[in-house]
Amino acid sequence: MLLWISEYLESFYGAFNVFQYLSLRAILSAITALFISLIVGPLLIRNLSMNQMGQQVRDDGPQAHLIKAGTPTMGGAMILLAIMVSTLLWGDLSNRFVWIVLLVTLLFGAIGWVDDYRKIALGNSKGLSGKEKYFWQSVVGLGAAVALVMTAKSPAEMQLIVPFFKDVIFDLPIWLFVPLVYFVVVGTSNAVNLTDGLDGLAIMPTVLVAGALGILAYLAGHAGFAKYLGIPYVAGVGEVVVFCGAMVGAGLGFLWFNTYPAQVFMGDIGALALGAALGILAVVVRQELVLLIMGGVFVMETVSVILQVASFKLTGKRLFRMAPLHHHFELKGWPEPRVIVRFWIITVMLVLIGLATLKIR
Repeated sequence: MLLWISEYLESFYGAFNVFQYLSLRAILSAITALFISLIVGPLLIRNLSMNQMGQQVRDDGPQAHLIKAGTPTMGGAMILLAIMVSTLLWGDLSNRFVWIVLLVTLLFGAIGWVDDYRKIALGNSKGLSGKEKYFWQSVVGLGAAVALVMTAKSPAEMQLIVPFFKDVIFDLPIWLFVPLVYFVVVGTSNAVNLTDGLDGLAIMPTVLVAGALGILAYLAGHAGFAKYLGIPYVAGVGEVVVFCGAMVGAGLGFLWFNTYPAQVFMGDIGALALGAALGILAVVVRQELVLLIMGGVFVMETVSVILQVASFKLTGKRLFRMAPLHHHFELKGWPEPRVIVRFWIITVMLVLIGLATLKIR
């Protein structure tokens, strides 16, 4: 929106041309989202507390978590508001990638909102049933895949890049591309949701991965950089850097209130939406496999649940003291802040490795 206004004002005063720079708008988007979160946060927390929208703690979870019962949840609403407003203000609203990424995020947020609302406001401990949740996630995920196929303007938009190998790039047929998009978006959404079990555990890795995907988007959307690095050039995809900036700013703003001991939790409205956002971002910049590396913490958490369930069904024994993995370390005696910060450190290293794949090819 402000981009269009600056283009008009540029005819009167040339200095407004500075807002054409993508890097500047990404920075302004991050700052805007951060301030929106910091302003909206206290108001939202107060409102959630007044309406008794508090966290319900599982009886079979770590006993240390019982003190968290009643902590306001659904705080992900402030993240989505900040991302939406910042993207609409600083993004190019004629760009199809911006709209696809934004809509996928908001729609997954809507699914999470219904789940949270049923659990907390209506007292339904199950919220959305597993079948209902996966159905609507599938609808949105497949819808995003179809939208990308229908609007694709070059073969590069449907290529699969293999990290560390410069010349290993596969042209995906539609029947492979659509399932890939579906699994990346839906899988990442649920992986982030599983990780969101400790104060700040999910949001900081999300911020780090979103920032890295922003760098990848900028490079993939620049013909010169893309050619130099040997990655597919996707015209227009650089504009999602503004969205990534908004995710970083909104995430840091949320962390201000979510850091240990948390004043608010993001709930499914935030976790499902942010996970889907990371998934669709990786798809549009054609770095799905790199996302597996950078989001390694999310992968470990998900795999730990899968292995735990499989082991118990097959052998009657559990591999971990509790799944997801962060609960295992809690029950081993690690204080919650130690688990959180160590998982953050792991994510920093994995993000650096993911970015290194651009040169180690």
